[in-house]
Amino acid sequence: MASPNEPAQHGHDYEPHDAVEAVVPVIPIVLPVVGAALMFLLAFIAIYMA
Repeated sequence: MASPNEPAQHGHDYEPHDAVEAVVPVIPIVLPVVGAALMFLLAFIAIYMA
């Protein structure tokens, strides 16, 4: 007997969604943008403190 919380399977294998595989294609775009933002913020803090 199937649990009511399980998805119905009609001859297809259910593959769980992998969050890491969903993020990997955007890493080459996100990583430089975040790095540039971090450098800008650090430079801004250094200028403000001086």
